Amino acid sequence: MNPSRHTLKLSDITLSYLEWKPQTAPAKLPRLLLLHGLADNAIVWTSLGNYLRDRYHIIAPDIRGHGESSKPDQGYLFQDAIRDLEALMNHLNWENAHILGHSWAGKLAPIWAKQNPAKFGSMILVDPIFITKLPAIMKLTLPILYRKLDCLKCMGPFATLAEAEAIAKQSGEFTGWSDLQQEVFQSNMEEKPDGKWGSKFTIPARNQMFNQVMKVPGLTDIIDIPTLFIQSEKGVNRFDFQMKPYHTYLKNLTIEKVPGNHWAFLVAPETFNQTVAQFLQAQN
Repeated sequence: MNPSRHTLKLSDITLSYLEWKPQTAPAKLPRLLLLHGLADNAIVWTSLGNYLRDRYHIIAPDIRGHGESSKPDQGYLFQDAIRDLEALMNHLNWENAHILGHSWAGKLAPIWAKQNPAKFGSMILVDPIFITKLPAIMKLTLPILYRKLDCLKCMGPFATLAEAEAIAKQSGEFTGWSDLQQEVFQSNMEEKPDGKWGSKFTIPARNQMFNQVMKVPGLTDIIDIPTLFIQSEKGVNRFDFQMKPYHTYLKNLTIEKVPGNHWAFLVAPETFNQTVAQFLQAQN
């Protein structure tokens, strides 16, 4: 069964989100908030949401600048996204939730947890990117990085949707090209006013979010929240020096290795889903 889609009008944007919830369930199910990475949208969590739907009340938003949510020209600080997410939780009457963040959102989650730990029942980090503050010299390489990163290869413009699909199939995110991966790709693309095709993820969002990633460190203080780090065998966090900040600052840390790449939930969903389920079960 597919999730239901809803919208929430905030003061400056409209937030679109998916919801999984069993039709007949206890009055208070455990709550799970799923946060996608850069240039993705909530549909990437379809497999996990369907796997856990009978056990949890699950919400997956399209973060501002992505998917079906609003795409303002400004407002892409970590604080803007955190404000949106807290407003969404307040709308749902959620005091707290298990919160999962992938990639860029895997950096957002510990920043949020440091500021407002009461919102977190537990934290799941899925192959976060650039958890430390990046050196200023990296700014010079950003145009190259934008062209090389798999998550941004479908920004466009493309003359046709077929051209965009051919590029997508060369990306690690779409290795295997399952029905779900095809759905994720199609949900991220749109025809532009000039007839060309490109991502729904906007250039202002890309530029401002990367600027935040460069300037704001993700881990600076001890966090005691129960945390699962999902380390993909072909992900971006494969070396001891990359894992050191997590061992240093996360004092209630579990690390689980899973097959697949940066998008293990798309390329190896069975093991990924089981890994998340086992951790969550231990928290409830």
